[in-house]
Amino acid sequence: MPYETLRIERRNKGVAWVMIHNPPANAISERLMEELEKAADELEADRGVRVVVIASAHPKTFLAGADLKDMIQRGTQFAGNEAGIAEQSARMQRCFDRFATMPKPVIAAINGYALGGGCELALACDFRIMGGGKIGLTEVSLGLIPGAGGTQRLTRLVGRAKATELIFLARRLDPQEALELGLVHRVTPPERLEEEASAFAEQLSEGAVRAMGLAKRAIYAAEGLPEDGFGIEAASFAATFKTGEPAIGLAAFFQKKQPQFLR
Repeated sequence: MPYETLRIERRNKGVAWVMIHNPPANAISERLMEELEKAADELEADRGVRVVVIASAHPKTFLAGADLKDMIQRGTQFAGNEAGIAEQSARMQRCFDRFATMPKPVIAAINGYALGGGCELALACDFRIMGGGKIGLTEVSLGLIPGAGGTQRLTRLVGRAKATELIFLARRLDPQEALELGLVHRVTPPERLEEEASAFAEQLSEGAVRAMGLAKRAIYAAEGLPEDGFGIEAASFAATFKTGEPAIGLAAFFQKKQPQFLR
């Protein structure tokens, strides 16, 4: 299957770059998820690839999150069928988890906005280097909740209290705020992002990458990311559609208005 939404670039010292290119806004589509999984399989099997960097070919957006028009259609399609909606959430969880569990270091080089699902993909990576833009889980502003692993990974990264604040208020963090909270590992001027990410990836590639893969597996287990946690997130994501709030939030988003949720 040729790639339509990605570009794979094998660079120096066994570093492979996965460049997301799904115009116009790098939204998460079924095709993109299929290709991300294919890329994960390909790069994990390639012994010449020692480190993976996920970045964007879009100058202003790392990953925009779910396609909201598609989400409205799916919400209508699965009306009254929470299991169908929950499966869509679980589908994104499985996709991003391929990079969280890949036995090689994975870096997110964030060049622009990483909101909603874009933030969730970044959270599934081992390291996050940010060169501008905003990052955050913004779904509650639309009457939804994070549904691609965000509630689980953000909580374990910054703690329950801060994760609750960030999710409830749909905070969009600038690079320095994200660095201070530990949400990203490094901050760099936008024009130096590729250089900084390349240098860090090459530094990792010179180490014992197989040992890193085994350590990553143990660290992942220590984080305590149980299947039931992801399952609860998917079920809760589906349950939001019964509240009527996503219809209000999504309509307001497209009308560029402040949503007036039910009181």
